[in-house]
Amino acid sequence: MQLPQFRMAALSLLAAVALFPACQRATYVAKPQLAPATAQPVGKDLADDAMAAATIAPYRQRVTEQMAAVLGTAPVAITKNSGESPLANFVADLQRSRASRETGQPIDLGVMTNGGLRSPLPAGSITMGSVFELMPFENELVILEVSGAVVQQLFEYAARVKMPISGATYVASPEGRPTDIRINGQQFNPAQDRMYTIAISDYLAGGGDQLTFFKNSKPRSTGVLLRNAIADHIRELTAAGRPVEAKVDGRVK
Repeated sequence: MQLPQFRMAALSLLAAVALFPACQRATYVAKPQLAPATAQPVGKDLADDAMAAATIAPYRQRVTEQMAAVLGTAPVAITKNSGESPLANFVADLQRSRASRETGQPIDLGVMTNGGLRSPLPAGSITMGSVFELMPFENELVILEVSGAVVQQLFEYAARVKMPISGATYVASPEGRPTDIRINGQQFNPAQDRMYTIAISDYLAGGGDQLTFFKNSKPRSTGVLLRNAIADHIRELTAAGRPVEAKVDGRVK
């Protein structure tokens, strides 16, 4: 005889739980109380810790010496700008040259976006620090092997921003479409049954800077950091008695 009473009690409890949130005034919001100042203010007036400074000193000296090492000399600054620029041509060309040396095979194209070039190379002495400012990332130089259809997508991307591509020339229409594409002087046909090699950073090869059409292509490692490739190229120019120079040569018309 007590079973119906038990069921009624259970139903009443469930109804109370279901309706309880609707009766609350508001959700509790915590209000943290922070001290107005830390026990140890941090600023320029804070004295160096003698033990920490002594530990850091030899490393700081070594880094300073390495960054100040002169790699070469540029008669004028090598700068970047929207569209084709001396700096974009310089880096894309050395990528293709270094990738070819690492593989022992010719590389069709070299690609570097403006976003990957963070600072110009200054006029006068070019130091290792200058190269770090240009390329502060730990990006590796890699090689992609892609179809003509993917290369077509690359040029469609390039034409929208008039980006130069090492090893190629093209005409960018007023609407931002690529025409008269030539790779190593030969007319490009995206329907041609062949693969193309591209020297590029691992970041861009993975789809960075919206180069998403590369994401399905597996990069081949060279084991060379792009920063080191730039520094090595400048050293080689210096060893050959040549200045560090670059120019706009009409890759994008």
